[in-house]
Amino acid sequence: MHNFETVLALLVGVTLLALVARRFGLPTPAVLVAGGLLVALVPGLPAVQFDSQLVFLIFIPPLLFRASLLASYRDVRATFRPILSLGIGHVLFATVVVAWIAHRAIPGLPWAAAFALGAVVSPPDVAAATAFLRRLPIPRRVVTVLEGESMINDAAAIVAYRMAVAAAVTGTFSLMAASERFVWVAAGGLAVGLAVGWLIGAVRRYIHDPEVENTISLLSGYAAFLPAEHFGVSGVLAVVATGMYLGRMGPRIVAADTRVQNIGMWEVVIFILEGLIFILTGLALRPILEGLTGAAALDLARAAVLVSLAAIVARLVWVYFAGNFRWLLGPRLRPRQARPRWAYLTVVGWAGLRGGDTLILAAAIPTTTAAGVPFPGRDAIIAVSYSVILVTLLGQGFTLAPLIEWLDVEETGEEEQREEIGARLRAAEAALQRLEQLAGEEWMHPDALSHTRDRYRYRARHLRGHANGVVDGAVETKSIANVRLARELLAVERRELLRLRDHGEISDAVMRRVQRELDYEELLLHHE
Repeated sequence: MHNFETVLALLVGVTLLALVARRFGLPTPAVLVAGGLLVALVPGLPAVQFDSQLVFLIFIPPLLFRASLLASYRDVRATFRPILSLGIGHVLFATVVVAWIAHRAIPGLPWAAAFALGAVVSPPDVAAATAFLRRLPIPRRVVTVLEGESMINDAAAIVAYRMAVAAAVTGTFSLMAASERFVWVAAGGLAVGLAVGWLIGAVRRYIHDPEVENTISLLSGYAAFLPAEHFGVSGVLAVVATGMYLGRMGPRIVAADTRVQNIGMWEVVIFILEGLIFILTGLALRPILEGLTGAAALDLARAAVLVSLAAIVARLVWVYFAGNFRWLLGPRLRPRQARPRWAYLTVVGWAGLRGGDTLILAAAIPTTTAAGVPFPGRDAIIAVSYSVILVTLLGQGFTLAPLIEWLDVEETGEEEQREEIGARLRAAEAALQRLEQLAGEEWMHPDALSHTRDRYRYRARHLRGHANGVVDGAVETKSIANVRLARELLAVERRELLRLRDHGEISDAVMRRVQRELDYEELLLHHE
């Protein structure tokens, strides 16, 4: 009961911190990491002991599945080389660099534990970077690379992390055996993930029940992760494969009402999980900070600064090297596309903020080894990982906007806007074509045909104007008036519904059914 009350109190804390962030226009991850540090420093709060493997199991599958579900196959394929370079190459490079620095900066930290720390802080968190970049005019290609990288680097970092932790726990490590095992677990994980994705898709094809379908969606990450782990292959890559498969197939088999409910459900789940891990880690830091003496605290602070700088510099070095490597091979091997601008590379390198992923991996480090002794340097790894997040979130995060302005890296969003207008226009024209085919059907009512034809013709005319860059002033004015009028009338309908309910003329159930339809209509207005 005490643990349950603690979790409830933490959720309240996460909610309050999110409200503070939105009230003052601050990025939520920055406020959460500051809140976690405050929790670690405020006296009187309880210390939290949690099963490290349970933390990994609870947080990783749903977070990774959601990120994979939203990945764009087309964008990932178009930027596959930089995504692969950052998602795997940078992770391995940063892991080695940080391990080398940590082994020398943290007294008594063995190589296996140092590599575990390197893997923990190597993957940037795109959600953290997006919180700072959301209102900035970032080129679409940069955003695509960051989003695609985040999906792959999580998987690569977790595989490297598990190998390092296994070496620290067992006390043995073989590079050849680890390489062979990596190929096996990676291929096996992808195979299991695709099989699970196909099976879930086949089942959901014959189901139309939003509550049941979204429960399946919530459990899909676990459905891929647990069988893969049981067979000794990568559960992480299985989750990625399942998420990407269902993200590609989902629009063909999922109904509209299920999708609407799914978006809200996942936003709440991700908000709770990402917020909770910051506060939980803050509580886990309490006994670590309380046990530090003056000399030990100074050594740990120095190590935290060095590791943070190593993580930042390693990313910048890799981004500049990988971004220019193919242009250093000579004219014959040089690619045809334009060389990436150094300003874009700088933004990608500086946007490597660490966040919840690093905290989850740090919290999931075992407390003991196979010999029953404490895991070497576990407390230092958790404390240093939190420091890296603080430095990158608060240091790099709040300097992203002035850096982008100084580098003159701007994106008007015209290309994506043209795609959206073109898609809406093509869809409207396809609907008009189908409408003419249905005009002669026996069930077609003349008034319904006339009303629907006028509505789609008006929409197509409006979209053609935007697509051609020539906006009809009368049509635009009419569109604005239509939206405003619809909102005014919806507000009146809602007030009348409440009056009828308050006077006992209709039941609450009837009010909620009608209100839900009005809510759907209002949501559609945001896309008009």
